[in-house]
Amino acid sequence: MPRTSRSSEGAVPKAALGLSGATALVVGTIIGTGVFALPSALAPYGPIALVAFGVVTLGALALAVTFGALSKRVPGSGGPYVYAREAFGEFAGFLNAWSYWITAWAGNAAIVVAWVGYVEVFVNTGHKTAISIGIALVGLWIPAAINLTGVRNMGAFQVFTTVLKFIPLLFMATIGLLFVDPHNFGPFNASGQSAMGAISAAAPIALFSYIGLEAASVVAGRVREPDRNVPRATVYGTLACAVIYILGTLAVFGTVSHGRLGVSTAPFTDAANNILGGTWAGNTVAVAAIVSGIGALNGWTMLCAEMPYAAARDGLFPSAFAKLRGENGVPVFGIVASTVLASLITIFSYTRFDDVFTKIVLLSVLTAVIPYLFSAAAQLYWLLARGRESIAGRRLAGDITVSGLAMLFSYWAIQGSGYQTVYYGLFVLLLGLPVYVWLKRGQGVYGEEPTPAAVPEVRAPETVTPPVKRISRAVPTGRIGGLRRDRLRNRD
Repeated sequence: MPRTSRSSEGAVPKAALGLSGATALVVGTIIGTGVFALPSALAPYGPIALVAFGVVTLGALALAVTFGALSKRVPGSGGPYVYAREAFGEFAGFLNAWSYWITAWAGNAAIVVAWVGYVEVFVNTGHKTAISIGIALVGLWIPAAINLTGVRNMGAFQVFTTVLKFIPLLFMATIGLLFVDPHNFGPFNASGQSAMGAISAAAPIALFSYIGLEAASVVAGRVREPDRNVPRATVYGTLACAVIYILGTLAVFGTVSHGRLGVSTAPFTDAANNILGGTWAGNTVAVAAIVSGIGALNGWTMLCAEMPYAAARDGLFPSAFAKLRGENGVPVFGIVASTVLASLITIFSYTRFDDVFTKIVLLSVLTAVIPYLFSAAAQLYWLLARGRESIAGRRLAGDITVSGLAMLFSYWAIQGSGYQTVYYGLFVLLLGLPVYVWLKRGQGVYGEEPTPAAVPEVRAPETVTPPVKRISRAVPTGRIGGLRRDRLRNRD
């Protein structure tokens, strides 16, 4: 989708990522340190959590296919924000940008907490809170510094860390399965809930491992041949992660006793030590997990800036986020502001919560699923309203089914997050309302002007100047939720 900035200070971002770079971004943002801490977070539910993981994997694949289809139809950076705005208007676009932005920096806090657990295999083995906070802050600001040097360096670093992080996961997903002991699994359902209740409760935690599957669509404006490479990177990256995730988690469940797994801060390290004996194997896995975490934080730091950048270009986020600096067009304010917020929530969590990782995970999952839900709804809406014009019957039915499943999966994930998480998540989401009011007040716009009676089928422009040629709804209008597309041209 072409874009035009409302600010003269924004330069056109460079399309520096090819298929490999975009796929590495997807894999790199999906596979962070979250998966390395995931077995411990799922341990209280028992092996039934693996069932939840399987269901979540199907939902994640439905979302990946949906995002791939959306990126072909609505190209350009912004991902869920752009899709919601195109289908449902400015306010929906703003809420999605706001919610996803919270996901990005809150998710970084969760990733860095898990990352600290593996760093502390070597240092601060006593887990002193002050030192843990210091390590976490270092983990947050190194990727920020890399992103500030430009997207090309960020992409190269992402490919490097993605290759390294696959080594321990691939080991556990293959060799590790040979050492599985059924006695280590413990009770199939250790949660004390019903089977459905346990699966629903474990699902949002498992879903955290797949957050980032939309990464290529969020930065589509920086991807070469986005209509071809973004859908492929999204689906390929998600499929690769799905296979590694399920087999690797199964191996950890089967090589670490259930009691030990529930209190472990580095479950993959414990699993490697149990398989090969001694500590050298676990230390090797810990190093790989540390590299993986830095790579994930590197990718997510980019997303922290790209989503508000896309919204700010359209006047739906503070203008500071739309300013690019230097020859490489770096959104400095977005990178720095998001890293500061991630640092603050990390410090707060370490001093307030015992189960830091799980608390932040549930919040970031909820704020991610909301944009997922809107994206699936936007695709379903378009298929029902316009699909017959360009898609054959059988394929249309398949696309509608996939989008519908993605919507249902998103609702299910929200329900499983728990009342407390939904309460805090809704509160944080609604904190965006004053920001939206402030932004709209500055534009001097209230709603939309009524359409003249003489041409009832045409929406009126939001402003009276410059005059806009009216177009019938029978032809694609180029309007996006009350915004004219001409605001968006010549950007991507």
